[in-house]
Amino acid sequence: MPGKKILLISTGGTIASEKTPGGIKPSFGAGKLLELAGSALDIDTLDLLRVDSSNMQPEDWRTIARAAYSGLESHDGVVISHGTHTMAYTAAALTFMMQNIPGPVVLTGAQVPAGESGSDGPRNLRDALMFAGDGAPGVFIVFHGKVIRGCRAVKTSTVLLDAFESINHPLVASIQGEKITYYQRPHNTKKKPVLRTDLDNSVFLLKLVPGIEPAVLDTVPRLGFRAVVIECFGAGGVPFTGRDLLAKIRSLVEGGTIVALSTQCLGGGVDLTIYDVGRKSLDAGVLSGLDMTTEALVVKLMWALGQSGDRNVVTDIMNTNYADEFTPGYSIRFS
Repeated sequence: MPGKKILLISTGGTIASEKTPGGIKPSFGAGKLLELAGSALDIDTLDLLRVDSSNMQPEDWRTIARAAYSGLESHDGVVISHGTHTMAYTAAALTFMMQNIPGPVVLTGAQVPAGESGSDGPRNLRDALMFAGDGAPGVFIVFHGKVIRGCRAVKTSTVLLDAFESINHPLVASIQGEKITYYQRPHNTKKKPVLRTDLDNSVFLLKLVPGIEPAVLDTVPRLGFRAVVIECFGAGGVPFTGRDLLAKIRSLVEGGTIVALSTQCLGGGVDLTIYDVGRKSLDAGVLSGLDMTTEALVVKLMWALGQSGDRNVVTDIMNTNYADEFTPGYSIRFS
């Protein structure tokens, strides 16, 4: 990493928080983070936001993307300190907004405020800075010694320091001390970098439960949503007897609403060719989320809607693999 120029962008989150009478809240910026991490590196800093990531909005993703993209024009890598609550959403958004970038954009944070005893913040920040200086291009989350593609990360624990997992995709690398061990090192595509930050957040997310009333889907077009992601059962199960959700889905699709199916399971994905319930959904005109995380699917759909108002163009975008967000040719194979 010697000689590498790194930009640290702070946005708030637990890592930059302190205890107050009203609860833990973000209170300091990038300079203080570097001090707490014990970093002796010459790092440029930018205090961009100071929010709990539960308050992070799609408009903030655009602000962060523009700052990171600009940062890469004069730096070898960018690190973004961020709250863990919505870090996976932000990482997915940056993945689609910034394509063919020449260097790493690395998100990190902490489960315990950086200034508290036993905090994971200093280690996570040092790891992120080291990885940013190693030059692998793309958007990543670095947390608890893991390097995860930004579009494959999910927060799986509210209490463990090992809070993030790479879903349906191998880790990019692991970090132990001063050593980075790559399992699949990303390479520069040599294509021209592109920044596309337009978003349309009119995407509704619905998680199915047994007994859910189909009428809940009537609210989707009425409230102005252009698309809905449904977290279905298993590999693509949507009920069509008793309470017929499938009829409502078919009506939505015919009315111009885009419907995409995800799964409630962390491992594996949606394969609508296996079960009768899945094939009926496919015949109704839904999009398959394949093995994308729900976070990546929702954000990609927001981004796709921001690129075009044409349903066919949006469908083409959703079926295009930009950054290994889904496995090409994905189908379920039972082991």
